[in-house]
Amino acid sequence: MQDLVAELRSNGFAVVRGFLSREEIAEISAEADRMYQEGLRHHATYRDKNLLFEVLNDPKAGRRVVLQAHWTAWLSPLLERMRRSPQYLAVLEPFLGKDIKQISHQIHWKPPGAKYTSYRFHQDARFRQGNIKDFDYLQSTLTTGLAIDRQTVENGALRVMPGSHRLGYLGLSDDGPIMVGQTQEEELRRAGLDPSNIRTCVMEPGDLLLWTLFTVHGSAPNVSDYDRRFMINSYVRASDSERGEWAFRSGVSTSLGAEPEVCKYEQLRERPGPFYVESDWTEEAAMSALAMPSEASK
Repeated sequence: MQDLVAELRSNGFAVVRGFLSREEIAEISAEADRMYQEGLRHHATYRDKNLLFEVLNDPKAGRRVVLQAHWTAWLSPLLERMRRSPQYLAVLEPFLGKDIKQISHQIHWKPPGAKYTSYRFHQDARFRQGNIKDFDYLQSTLTTGLAIDRQTVENGALRVMPGSHRLGYLGLSDDGPIMVGQTQEEELRRAGLDPSNIRTCVMEPGDLLLWTLFTVHGSAPNVSDYDRRFMINSYVRASDSERGEWAFRSGVSTSLGAEPEVCKYEQLRERPGPFYVESDWTEEAAMSALAMPSEASK
């Protein structure tokens, strides 16, 4: 664990090989498949408090796909137990202590044959409200990514910029959706990053990737014929955050309460759901909007 701490602090990321056993990852794989089918029950992106299924009619695949799901722990007893398991505490405690809250719980899919399976380079601080972009939060948070499938160059494994976590918040990809297009090398250079330093995190099922809120990362599209499923759990030292669901109190695994706590999006207090998100962030929607005549020209 001392080597792991040193690696994360030096590079901004680290990999825990064999974090889960073959049997444990097989259970999670089956549950991820069940959550995918749950998402396909919806015609569009669905939100109910923290629970979310991002559903898209993918123009290239020619079918409805689920790109990600948030807080399926409310639907899955297995995932609810896993997010606060002793394995996670063993990894988190050296960084965050014994009192830990959880900010995000996500499953990401990269369906083979789909168009929207890449992520522009960004920092996760982009998705935190308030003053979380302040550099003081570097030591307060830790994000984990569990490989459900093999993570390869071909299926779009996560790519990271070593050492980028020491540069503060850079604003990469803040100009639009992170799943439309790919980051150009010149954009990285303008931010003081060398594209030749990009590392692809090739992983086996059951491996766990760690990174910080300020680590620059993204991923290429899935050009393989197999999926790339990845489970993200992001945690914060409890004394540094009013938000989040408890995961561990004094090192004791803590289950979800009777009602969800707002983790990220303040607007959920006014509109908790359930509701469908009918807005469309894709290139096709943008082109359609440009093609429509304005009110002034009618």
